[in-house]
Amino acid sequence: SGKNKIALPGLINGHSHAAMTLLRGIADDRSLIDWLNNYIFPLEQEFVDSEFVRIGTELACWEMIRGGTTTFVDMYFYPDVISKVVAQCGLRGLISSTVSNNQTPNAENAQDAINGGKEYIDHWKNKIPTITPILGPHAIYTLDLDQLKETRRIANLTDTPISIHLSESEFELNYSKSTYGMTSIEALDSIDFFNGRTIAAHVVWPTKKEIKILAERNVGVIHNPTSNMKLASGIAPITEMLDAGILIGLGTDGAASNNDLDMWEEMRLAALLQKVTKMDPEVLPAITVLRMATANAAKIIGLEKEIGRLEIGMKADIIQVAFDDVHHQPNYDITSHLVYVTDEQDVETVIVDGKLLMHKDQFFTLDTKKISEEVAIITTKIANSID
Repeated sequence: SGKNKIALPGLINGHSHAAMTLLRGIADDRSLIDWLNNYIFPLEQEFVDSEFVRIGTELACWEMIRGGTTTFVDMYFYPDVISKVVAQCGLRGLISSTVSNNQTPNAENAQDAINGGKEYIDHWKNKIPTITPILGPHAIYTLDLDQLKETRRIANLTDTPISIHLSESEFELNYSKSTYGMTSIEALDSIDFFNGRTIAAHVVWPTKKEIKILAERNVGVIHNPTSNMKLASGIAPITEMLDAGILIGLGTDGAASNNDLDMWEEMRLAALLQKVTKMDPEVLPAITVLRMATANAAKIIGLEKEIGRLEIGMKADIIQVAFDDVHHQPNYDITSHLVYVTDEQDVETVIVDGKLLMHKDQFFTLDTKKISEEVAIITTKIANSID
């Protein structure tokens, strides 16, 4: 029934590393580069295989369905495995084949990763309506400009979007300046990297000049407020980017740096962070933030004709939020409540592509008991290795 229920488009998580749910809370309270080089990369070297990715992605799908996320952009290893899991659980996913120069679990080097990415795209393109295979070059500090140029060439050849970490930290800024004599966005622009659909995660440190470049090149920016705050990466100038006409979406990043996949929290923090930074309560109102998690994100990922709005002719990606719990009373403004009050426990029904995935804590496409058991086994091994 629809009494005290709000129907809205499913939420879109524009940047995640789904399988990293298995590393949730393992290396908290550290800076990005320390966290990556001394904890995450070594653990990935030791533990990440296709089984790790399968179990971690299943756990992430369970969490996202629970919270009303119906579409997500993912960047991790073994994209074939991720795609199978996502197709089975019924979510909509833009799944990146990760390209990195660091030794990764499923590629010898960057060129090997690019070749593997092309094979993956050729295999999955238009195979299942809910899966979009894409390329995920990791960052300017894990690839050189020639490798980034080649990744863009393959993306354009296969008519595929790119998802990349961009201008995320001061480390990246300094690295790019000392290596190329330019900031990272300028360096990428110099090789025409933005000539094609680009989903740019983070964008915390852009200059005014770079904001202009992003606007002119139609680069979509995915804001990850929780992760950026937790890793002390900085506060993205969202208000300035919006004023420049840049489309902004929202993402959770991985659960290893968030530590959950709750898009309601991202909406809330995105709004509050800009208000306190600008010392202006009127910036980033609730309706703007809600659009970031729905219609605007759909545009950034190229699915604006299919998802992000409840309209005739769109795909049936719909969630129902219950407004009868104590924190929703009284209710003067639905939009305000969705952004400043709602959390994932309020989501009651999740439908993707017309298929019912969850209703009142019942999951129809996942064996949650089995997932919990498998998570316990694999995480015990990981915990024992770091004792």
